[in-house]
Amino acid sequence: MTGAGGLPVAGMLLIDKPAEWTSHDCVAALRKCFPRDTKVGHTGTLDPLATGLLVALVGPCTKLQARLQGMDKVYSGTIRLGVKTDTGDITGKTLEEKPIPALDLARLKAECAALVGTLESSAPAYSAVKHQGRPLYEYARKGLEVPVKPRSSVVHSWEALSWSAPELSHRLHCASGTYVRTLAEVLGDKLGCGGTVSTLRRESVGPFLLADALPLAELRALPPAALALRLAASLPVLEKALKDKP
Repeated sequence: MTGAGGLPVAGMLLIDKPAEWTSHDCVAALRKCFPRDTKVGHTGTLDPLATGLLVALVGPCTKLQARLQGMDKVYSGTIRLGVKTDTGDITGKTLEEKPIPALDLARLKAECAALVGTLESSAPAYSAVKHQGRPLYEYARKGLEVPVKPRSSVVHSWEALSWSAPELSHRLHCASGTYVRTLAEVLGDKLGCGGTVSTLRRESVGPFLLADALPLAELRALPPAALALRLAASLPVLEKALKDKP
């Protein structure tokens, strides 16, 4: 399968995902940029609320999807304290509101640092974790009882950056499979007031950086030859990432 100039339609594209788009929406939009029946996939879902790095694979490189999963992630964003929602972020239904205790940045830095390590929790009700072949969000959206799926979250570092009530700005380095929404709730419970994600941005996935990504709209606007060249340039980057992955 070849594209413009005989270049192969295979490789990786780093997308800066816009807010309110699902990862599936991004893949579907990107697929329209290539010849019919070209496969396009991604290596890890971002919530619609979230922006930032989405790693897309094109053509035969979609077969590498499983090998490119399980990489560490870095996120930045804000957590709104004093509120708990059913989704773990501000797009959900408010379940509880509580007064925020007197807090300063030093206290919040200490509380975040205390959560570094392995945490045992359960997957969010509104998540893609599957039970009997169905994602948990399907149970939640239908008002069914959501099965409890235990999860281990590994936090390598978590830094509180700034505090302006009710919003805490933070940066998190974590292992794959860690839900920032869950950590926001754990932190909120520790503080006695609840917490929910208000903004989230993924900065990196393993060796792949947001700084090297293009906004989805810019990728879609690239001429076919430029898109093909970008894919070709990604192949050695992909090869190195696979070679370096434990």
